[in-house]
Parts: sequence; C-alpha cells; structure tokens
Amino acid sequence: MGEKNSSFVLEKAGSVKYEDRPIPELKSPYDVLINVKFTGICGSDVHYWVHGAIGHFIVKDPMVLGHESAGIVTEVGSSVTTLKKGDRVAMEPGVPCRRCVRCKEGKYNICAHMAFAATPPFDGTLAKYYTLPEDFCYELPENLSLEEGALVEPLSVGVHIVKQAAVRPGDSVVVFGAGPVGLLCMAVAKAFGANKIITVDINEDRLAFAQKYAATHAFRSQRESPADSAARLVKECDLGPGADNIIDASGAEICIQTAIHALRVGGTYVQGGMGKNDITFPIMAMCTKELNVKGSFRYGSGDYQLAVEMLAAGRISVKELITGKVAFTEAEKAFQDVKAGKGIKMLIEGVKD
Repeated sequence: MGEKNSSFVLEKAGSVKYEDRPIPELKSPYDVLINVKFTGICGSDVHYWVHGAIGHFIVKDPMVLGHESAGIVTEVGSSVTTLKKGDRVAMEPGVPCRRCVRCKEGKYNICAHMAFAATPPFDGTLAKYYTLPEDFCYELPENLSLEEGALVEPLSVGVHIVKQAAVRPGDSVVVFGAGPVGLLCMAVAKAFGANKIITVDINEDRLAFAQKYAATHAFRSQRESPADSAARLVKECDLGPGADNIIDASGAEICIQTAIHALRVGGTYVQGGMGKNDITFPIMAMCTKELNVKGSFRYGSGDYQLAVEMLAAGRISVKELITGKVAFTEAEKAFQDVKAGKGIKMLIEGVKD
C-alpha cells in the first residue's frame, strides 16, 4: 500500500472502501504523527457503518472509521518534549477546544467543540497514520503490548463511569450489561475496592465470562416487572437495603428501571450505556430515595493516565477481552463479526509496509 495513508473509509451507510489519502501534516508544533498499529471496534463504529448516523451526528461526507487505537510515534513537532520517535503510545482520540468554560473547569469530555475521531465530520484512526497533540498520547510501559494499548480507550470509558459512581472500598456495585464496557466497569470497580460486584445479563456465556473476569455474583434477568426483578436481585445477592452503586452499561429500558428500584436510599446510579432517546423512568423511587443519578460520556481529565497505570501495575487486565485480530485488509469482516455479536473485542491490525 506504499507510503500513502491507506484508510478504511465509510462512504455512506453500509458502504466502505479503502482509500489512499495524504499522510497528515503536523498542524501544531505540539503535535505528533503516529503509525497506528492496532484498532479495536466499538459499537459506535458499527452503528455508523450500519445506519450512517448516531443521533444528530450524520455522515454526510466519506469518513475514516475507528477510534480505539495504539501506535508508534514516527514524527514529533518542534515543541514536543514528552515523546520521541519510536515511542509506543495509547491514543486518546478526542481533542477539545481547551478554551471554553467546560474545558477550563476540567470537564473537557463535554466540550461543545470536541473534535472526536470517527464522529462526523472528523476522520477516525483506521488509517496508517494519524496525528494528535502530544498530551493526548500516553506512552506505554514496556510490560504493556500495543494490543493492550488499543484497549486503553474502552478501559478509560469504564474508569470515567466508575469515577462518576464514586465507588469506594467496601461498596456493592451492580453492573447491567456484560459487554466490553460493562466488563471493564466491573474490573475498575474491583480495582477501586468494591466488595461485591454483580453482573446482570440475559446471556449465559457473558455471565460466565464476567464471573471469571471480575464479578463476584451473577444475576439472570427474567420476564418480570422491574420492581419484582429488583426485589429478587437484592434478595438473591444479599444486598440488604439495596446496592450502593448501580451502573447501566446496557441502555435497555427495563434495566434502567430495575436499577433505580434496586438501589439503597442515597445510592448512586450512573447511565453508561446508550439506548432509546426516551424511556419511562421511575421518578418517584428516585425522589423518595434521594438517589444520585448521573450520566457519563466518554472520558475526562486523568482517566486515560489512570487506565494505563492500572494496567501497568497489574490491577486490571484486558488481555482476556481480546477475541482475535484481523489484517487491515479484512477490516470489514471484523465489523461483520462484531455486528453478529461474535466475541468480546476484535482488533484490526495496522497497515503493513
């Protein structure tokens, strides 16, 4: 594919192609050029591939997919001081404006002017080369592989969600949904000192994996009312007055309703999964139990660094989540496998020289 910037491009819903594009230039003396080596596939990538849009983010022009990546620095700007050519890095794929009120108060993940990879109109990381500011690249210690580096992105999502939940040592934590983000939330909750971690799903294979990975208990959803399901969850998992913290990583309406009923008074609920725009919500239970109800979006200040540090220290492992790897030329097949629900996390290798 030569010394061009071979890229995996979404033309429109259901239509992708490979395209040789110019190698991106450094726009700032603080930027670095990265040779992307591994990219994971996220549900949002698949959603854009299938539907051509997520909410008001609509693919109007061809867009490079991918945002869960790690690679090797090949060029550095004149003002870069923390990285050098040859460094292996995890790539944080969203660059905020750094100037707005949200950025200045440390919540750059909700910057209205965020330039996020593979979110229209910005191209993603499924290309041979990609540029980022040096402070959005995190050097990987020698004991971490580039494959693990690609999973720092979803792990950082888990870190942010668990931080939003304010999980403390000794807490009980329930996580609805045992997909990649749900599993990583469990792992982070365990690393934060949670005493009881309950995985909730309808898929037996996912429940079994979650218990081997990070969960202490598993709860099987059944056809029953949210209130009855919550009562059964609290009883079967010995949660006493209810769970301290509940995270939804499913986006399913019935899971959200069950979670609110299963929390103790004063407990914390965090919405990590995305689902329907509008749902029926148990507002009376939320009010009378004085619950803390929060959203969680991507990752913010310190999340990526903490994710790398916990991986390097062995407090969390992501190797078990990697189902397989495919060549860059087989990227569409990887998307098809993820859409079909095969495995947990599929990686696409970088462009071969």
